[in-house]
Amino acid sequence: MTLINVLVVDDSAFMRKMISEILTEDGRFHVVGTAVHGEDGVNKVKKLHPDVVTMDVQMPKLDGLGALKQIMEECPVSVVMLSSETRKGADYTIQAISTGAVDFITKPSGAISLDIKKVEKEICDKVYTAATVKVHKKINGAAQHVPIERIQQPLTMPAKPSLSSKKMVAIGTSTGGPRALQKVITALPKDLGIPVAVVQHMPPGFTASLAERLNQISRLTVKEAEHGELMKKGTVYIAPGGYHMEVKSSGMALMISLNQQPLDNGHRPSVNTLFRSLCSLKNYQIVTCVLTGMGNDGTLGLKALKKANSHVVSLAETEETAIVYGMPKSIINEGLADYQVPLNQMASQLSNLVK
Repeated sequence: MTLINVLVVDDSAFMRKMISEILTEDGRFHVVGTAVHGEDGVNKVKKLHPDVVTMDVQMPKLDGLGALKQIMEECPVSVVMLSSETRKGADYTIQAISTGAVDFITKPSGAISLDIKKVEKEICDKVYTAATVKVHKKINGAAQHVPIERIQQPLTMPAKPSLSSKKMVAIGTSTGGPRALQKVITALPKDLGIPVAVVQHMPPGFTASLAERLNQISRLTVKEAEHGELMKKGTVYIAPGGYHMEVKSSGMALMISLNQQPLDNGHRPSVNTLFRSLCSLKNYQIVTCVLTGMGNDGTLGLKALKKANSHVVSLAETEETAIVYGMPKSIINEGLADYQVPLNQMASQLSNLVK
């Protein structure tokens, strides 16, 4: 078996040692080196040519975000960020994902996590996934990820006619989602005129930073969803980390309902939970969109939704643009996708379907 070469970048000697041991003990990885700060990390990426880099967000001399930008411009490689659960750490992480990092891992207890072993499976799984992604130099300010395997030209199907003027969009995504959401949501028109519900697999704290960043750069209003609020047209609602989000009828309006019921297929928030909650909206045309992500969250929920509502149109991101093709692939393989859409065309397709 060919081992995956990993460079570990962290200013803490303890963290460098622990992360290196976790990866080595897994058996799939070879730690080719470590670096003590961002500048050292950039130099060693150029020298050692690793398959994946684990990068601490907050470091002296050159922080993780600065190092990531330099790496994406000069020597692109898949990067997984390690962040603290602080608000500042969350903000930096969202910026890093937008800049080109494939994924991130939250340290259990701050910069020097003595209990880092709690997330050793997550570290190994995300580094392994990152190794399947090719990264090219930044184009127009964002790293361009291209999966190793590519597919034939996407198929298309005609949109289903709607008998209702009431419409909404529901989007589900996971690994690589923040960058994909930025691409889609920022391209939606100001006059979209319908509400949008989004489930992005993220831990508590990070979804607020994601919503704030998207709100700053989008024509639509983007916010973290709140329990009991009525959905407004032209607003994007992102499920808070750690909470399932459901959409329910409330008179003539739609209402957000949040809960902390058990994990659904390993996730909370869950795309399945969101999609299932839409089954009761019989008089709505619903456009669903499943973007990049590991696993198959959203498949069972969409199957139930399509059975309950004949006016559901479903979009799935194509393999050629998805950072991780798991979630959209599952939708497509189950025959649930009405359209397979490249990421750069997703916003225009959504707009066309709802207008």
